Amino acid sequence: MEILRYVAFSTDPAGGNPAGVVLDATGVDDATMLATAAEIGYSETAFVVPSRDGALDVRYFSPLAEVPFCGHATIATAVAHAERHGTGRLRLRTQAGLVTVTTDRTADGTLVATLVSVAPRTEPLEEADLAELLAILGWTAEDLDPTLPPRAAFAGAWHPVLAAADRKRLAEMRYDMDALSALMDRTGWTTVDLVWRESPTVFHARNPFPPGGVVEDPATGAAAAALGGYLRELGLVATPATVTVHQGVDMGRPSLITVTVPAEPGTGIGVAGAAVPI
Repeated sequence: MEILRYVAFSTDPAGGNPAGVVLDATGVDDATMLATAAEIGYSETAFVVPSRDGALDVRYFSPLAEVPFCGHATIATAVAHAERHGTGRLRLRTQAGLVTVTTDRTADGTLVATLVSVAPRTEPLEEADLAELLAILGWTAEDLDPTLPPRAAFAGAWHPVLAAADRKRLAEMRYDMDALSALMDRTGWTTVDLVWRESPTVFHARNPFPPGGVVEDPATGAAAAALGGYLRELGLVATPATVTVHQGVDMGRPSLITVTVPAEPGTGIGVAGAAVPI
């Protein structure tokens, strides 16, 4: 396998979220994919198998387990593919469903990819799960923004969305990694989407990711897509909308994620960002 390394949601290799990319994993078994992801050590590595119908079968592995969908590794994969085959539209078959990705170059030559998620949805959080999550994070109900209610949100993977009432609460994130990992394993959550709303369409986010073997993800495209679906379904943003998510700032890897929220209920959420080789 040729293993490529990219950073997604940044034009600076020192920012964004690193991802491994294997553009041709034909014949590679699950154990080898998992071992390769662990050896690379990034939060996610994407393994691509081209098919005869022109679509790409993609699987995503963290150092510890396979996940159904990963946004930043999808952006990295699309940009890596565009560098070798030219820009355009790709169809990716993921375990979460069909995801389309379009690549283009900006005026300064930067490659940018835009994915469209599977249909998003939200669900109430079980009271016991919410209480346990708050306790693990060291948050209380008073730390939450009452205008952004806690929910579980999906756009390819499940993420509980918790909104902090102020930026300081978000900056002070601490948690028991083993306890949160056990809770997330039980509930099927991929990351926890902790957000603070700066303005109606600007958010700051942090994403604990213990199931992937990392304390925090510096840019989480799947969670950003889930957030877009959450905002639309609960009527928390005027649609159509373009939402900006700043992530990774608190860990020294600033990332910029652009989320496009169509007005039509049930339609996929757009997630866009740059990617560059490491």
